[in-house]
Amino acid sequence: MTPNQGLGVASAKTPFLFPSTRYQGSKRKIAQRIVSELSELDYASVLDAFGGTGAVSYAFKIAGKHVTYNDTLRFNEQIGVALIENDSVTLDDDATANIGERRDGVTYGSVIQNNFSGIYFTDEENQWLDVAVGNIRAMGNRFAQSLAWFSLFQSAMSKRPYNLFHRRNLYMRTSEVERSFGNKKTWDRSFEDHFRKFAALANASIVDGGNHCVACCKDAMDFNARDMDLVYIDPPYVSASGTGVDYHSFYHFLEGMMHYDDWSGMIDRNSKHLRLLSEKNGWCSEKTNEKMFHLIFEKYESCLIAVSYRSDGSPSIEVLVSLLNRFKANVRVVDISRHQYALSNRKNTREMLIVGF
Repeated sequence: MTPNQGLGVASAKTPFLFPSTRYQGSKRKIAQRIVSELSELDYASVLDAFGGTGAVSYAFKIAGKHVTYNDTLRFNEQIGVALIENDSVTLDDDATANIGERRDGVTYGSVIQNNFSGIYFTDEENQWLDVAVGNIRAMGNRFAQSLAWFSLFQSAMSKRPYNLFHRRNLYMRTSEVERSFGNKKTWDRSFEDHFRKFAALANASIVDGGNHCVACCKDAMDFNARDMDLVYIDPPYVSASGTGVDYHSFYHFLEGMMHYDDWSGMIDRNSKHLRLLSEKNGWCSEKTNEKMFHLIFEKYESCLIAVSYRSDGSPSIEVLVSLLNRFKANVRVVDISRHQYALSNRKNTREMLIVGF
């Protein structure tokens, strides 16, 4: 593979063609509304502290802002590099058509084959994934590589029941039974087909927003507030019943690919689905997330602050408004819309935006 293999010619600029995703908690459908609600504020630079899918960062980008996309998960950082930091590079036909084929001069491992037989994908699919990972790691261009990672991540989620890696449930795909849910046709579509589809969607979304953007993988508290005009906060959701969304647990398989050489030693062998060893996250716990909000509001007191939040979250919106009022003279709450997230059964939840200025 040559150093620049995988590069194509950038597609035409588009207003908002952010790729579709089944990532839990994605704000793709309301990202532009969120940015629109902030349009009267005076800011040029923005930190998306919990970037996730990158949909809101993308909306900020096409609005002409200098965006710093951030996420603590390395696989999400690759999404940020592909769609936020990248202004022009696309994947060419060779990369999309042959990503799962062995190439001369490329070193391949067998981490997925050796560890995950019968858990998430078939043995043949595991072998394909090991080869695809090897080819992506061999790419010489950072942006082409990140686009390939994005396409692989989306492909892997599409072939999973619930689009998650939280259970050892390959049998749901392979059992010959009548089904009342799920999409077996999508599950059984080849990785090659999925990869080409998502690469095309990603290619079509590449746009130069007119301002340099960057993608990072840091703790949300590790930035200099003086470098940011606005901080956008969309942390992991904790329900009123105290149940938190743990993205590290839900998408550990994708994160493992980012640590491929060390992955085997990072696996929790006591878990049936071989997740990564858990990491402490104060945002995912009802006992600690209110403290985390206080700390981040204090850290970025000198910035405009915008918080995406669900109407049934914990702590309550009233508590968050009270906290933010300690640091900002003015706080307003905007009802963005009734918005049902992918994989959520909560039909009456409303998406709120809390703005401190």
